[in-house]
Amino acid sequence: MRGLVYAGPRHVSVTTVADPVVPGEHGAVVRVAAAGICGSDLHIYHGHGFSSDTGYCLGHEAVGEVVEVGGAVTSFGPGDRVLVPGSVGCSTCAACRSGDVLRCSNLSFGETISCYGLSHALPGSQAEMVAVPHAETNLVPVPPQISDEAAVLLTDNAPTAWYGARRARIAPGDTVAVIGLGPVGLMAVQAAFVMGAARVVGVDRVPARLQRAAELGAEPVEADSAKADIRTATAGGTDVAIEAVGSDTTIALAISAVRQGGRVSVVGVSHNKAFPLHMQAMQLKELEFAIGLCSVQRELPTLVNLTAAGRLKPEAVVSHRLPLSQGVEAYRMVSERAAGVCKVILDPSR
Repeated sequence: MRGLVYAGPRHVSVTTVADPVVPGEHGAVVRVAAAGICGSDLHIYHGHGFSSDTGYCLGHEAVGEVVEVGGAVTSFGPGDRVLVPGSVGCSTCAACRSGDVLRCSNLSFGETISCYGLSHALPGSQAEMVAVPHAETNLVPVPPQISDEAAVLLTDNAPTAWYGARRARIAPGDTVAVIGLGPVGLMAVQAAFVMGAARVVGVDRVPARLQRAAELGAEPVEADSAKADIRTATAGGTDVAIEAVGSDTTIALAISAVRQGGRVSVVGVSHNKAFPLHMQAMQLKELEFAIGLCSVQRELPTLVNLTAAGRLKPEAVVSHRLPLSQGVEAYRMVSERAAGVCKVILDPSR
């Protein structure tokens, strides 16, 4: 089959790789109909990956059709339309059975890999097919009224945004700042409004992203003047800030954006092991600070229902639909934030 393979910093290629096989009696193989490029994939593309491996398929966002299942799989069969959550758990421990897969008891024993497309250990989904371990936990049926594009967003970006908004405890009437308006940030804008936010301020440097946020109902603020502009516009700061980038600058901005007693939720992926958290300022300001990674499976029951009902519109953040054969160009576009680029969906059939 064809897959989009990581060969080193800023070097990916579409090449022939081995077809996946069912990973044991609990596993499955899915033919991918649509795959997303995530901001986390750019960490790998830029050479700041999660392993030293090269030569493996990238990607952890996919929707498609089940091709084959292992003998112990009873909930899914060939032909079922499914989404493949970006987070991976086992099908045996209590945490995974409840959807909290990032607390998988078997992760520490090497029986589970937490995500696709980080190394050879679990090849990614930017390919014609993907092997799915523990299918009962790691596949989710897709209702017919949800499009492939929306379903791809439900594999990671939308749940991450919802998780960040939920941990920030957004309440009806709140004013919310969303720092970073990539796909996760734009989904956070939607999540905030669904949770009852009265106002959402969206912060970014890219004009096209600010425009998309405005179309979703947010008040756009340019990043370079965001601290002063937010304080002026909100009479001292927002109730909540959701950070969706992971850089030192944007995390610091989120902390400064909230009012006395405000709540900060960080879902952007940071590689800084020594972030200079200003404890005294946070203590004096009496802030609540939450940070973490999303167990997609835990958030999906709510998000599938909201999307099927039309309350959430994940497809609104999709800007480009490209064939897998143009994967190299797709990564360049996303990396360089080419004009108009937001969420890029790849079609492995082309």
